[in-house]
Amino acid sequence: MEASGQRRYIGGFDGLRTLGVLGVILYHLRPDLFQGGYLGVLIFFVISGYLITDGLLRVHAQTGRFAVRKFWLKRVKRLYPALLTVLLTASAYIGLFARDLLVDLHKIVLANLALVYNWWQIAHGQSYFQRFAQNESPFTHLWTLSIEGQFYLLLPLLLWLLLKVLPKNRQRFAAVLTLASLSAGWMAVLFHLQPAGADPSRLYYGTDTRLFALLLGASLAFAWPSAKLASHLPSAGRWLLGGVGTLAAVGMGLSIFFMNAESDFLYQGGMLLFTILAMLLTAVVASPATLWGRLLSNPVFHWIGTRSYGLYIYQFPVMIFWENRFRNIADHPLLYPVIECAIIVLLSELSHHFIEKPARQLTWMQAQAHLRRQWQLLQQHHFRFKQVKLLAGLVVAMLGVAALVQAPFVKPQAAAPEEVHLKASEETKAQRKADETRAKNAIKAQASSQAHSSGQSSRATADQPGVNASFERFGITPKALQAAQHVTVTAIGDSVLLGARPTLMQLMPNAFIDGKVARQMVDTIPLVKDYARQGLLANKVLIALGTNGSFRASDLAAMMAAIGPKRQVYWVNVQVPTRPWQGVVNQLLAHEAKHYPNLTIIDWHGYAKKHEDWFYHDLVHPNQVGVKYYAAYLTSALVLN
Repeated sequence: MEASGQRRYIGGFDGLRTLGVLGVILYHLRPDLFQGGYLGVLIFFVISGYLITDGLLRVHAQTGRFAVRKFWLKRVKRLYPALLTVLLTASAYIGLFARDLLVDLHKIVLANLALVYNWWQIAHGQSYFQRFAQNESPFTHLWTLSIEGQFYLLLPLLLWLLLKVLPKNRQRFAAVLTLASLSAGWMAVLFHLQPAGADPSRLYYGTDTRLFALLLGASLAFAWPSAKLASHLPSAGRWLLGGVGTLAAVGMGLSIFFMNAESDFLYQGGMLLFTILAMLLTAVVASPATLWGRLLSNPVFHWIGTRSYGLYIYQFPVMIFWENRFRNIADHPLLYPVIECAIIVLLSELSHHFIEKPARQLTWMQAQAHLRRQWQLLQQHHFRFKQVKLLAGLVVAMLGVAALVQAPFVKPQAAAPEEVHLKASEETKAQRKADETRAKNAIKAQASSQAHSSGQSSRATADQPGVNASFERFGITPKALQAAQHVTVTAIGDSVLLGARPTLMQLMPNAFIDGKVARQMVDTIPLVKDYARQGLLANKVLIALGTNGSFRASDLAAMMAAIGPKRQVYWVNVQVPTRPWQGVVNQLLAHEAKHYPNLTIIDWHGYAKKHEDWFYHDLVHPNQVGVKYYAAYLTSALVLN
């Protein structure tokens, strides 16, 4: 099939881009519902790898050269106008309304313009997964543009070497496939080399660990060149391609809904598997003879796909600025995402019409002449729409530049109080080992004295005066304080529990407490099973999970099965008003507690929701006063039930 025929079905690729961008946006808006939406980035990479490589190979087949200068200029005109707009507009907003984000702003903007932002994030320890990081950047997602830009710079050289060294397309396909395999394998190697439970952002951001997706798309251009795809196929061929496309789409859909961004499997083949499925679906869509290409070429998907770049780059600034301005996200879990989406779509449409399309169509000389003409009209006080648009753009650009000029003189703020508190609550390896040994001994001692009831223990210690008596003003009774000195409990949770660990240990010295920043409930089930094998699960188990995202009833069932029916489970519900899943988690816990006789819900949300003064700025982590209320409330529930 001739190249012009392939262009008629470009709408199919717009449809794939639509699926990718919607997945990413929905993941950032509602990670509780779309756990794997971040995988949509891989769809972008595969499509870019295929279309860009296929285009360069077609040019080379026609002219005998790659026209590298023209290729790079086209990429610059595609990427930079909207990128520069986002950077300057967001910088202007930061300078006016979010000055706590001025720190390193100039470095972030320069790193983006130099297309090395992903490596800047790695070098500065930026995490993609910290849901409550201090001053979360509105540019976090732009790492993808840096990787694509680096790929565009290297691709012509790679293709030149392949065509010079390898005479046949199947050999070139195999070579690019080998490079992709090395990249995916390197991701798995680095995952195994990092400490257990470490933040995987290095793997997530790295060009070396992410290049496989672009290379798989590039390899497809050798095996499935658009110029040789037939417009019509026998029915058997159409059915085969349709079946492959359907299986790939189903597999991708299941991954987007169920694959977690921090699971071990993701970095040990999960991302590669999803990318292979995306590559197969891309191949099917590329063929004009398939139903999938026509389905994804509908006008709605075509419209969204042509604006996918704008939708992607505007999403984070809108979300971050909105959520920083309106803190009660949990009270409006549907309304606020709809408003955010509407703003993102509006900005993308404006960008498409007034920035991206003109930039692609105008030459540099034409752009200069146009700007000079509009400036002359402004000086003559001709304030028509074009002149007002130019004036507004100049004002925003000047405000953005002013913010960038100020940024080098803004000193980095000290870590947020909650971060300092969490750091102080972490254990050293030696402390961790000692805690495990102490906990095992306490659990064994408890098992050997089952004849003595907890009520007898409480009465035996009730006459001991003044144990932690200062906590009585935080709502705990003297009897509960005395009983807590002897209770044996295993507590597993996220950063909220981690921050409360020293206070809980003061009240319950026999407790074994394992808290970790950004911990997800689903990923904790294997840990609980391991603790059960080690003998580290007491008869009372406290679970404090759900702050970082929701989970399903089946996940809760798996957790309860891992703990076992003979242990009493106390589950702390969540106080996280800045995230939409607060109600989802708490409603699920309340509903599922009816099905488990050994499950008690500790209603921390109901107890604390009217006391914002108990929390740090994020309204999630208890401050130095709130942590005492938190510890007293949990301890009372554990010893008196």
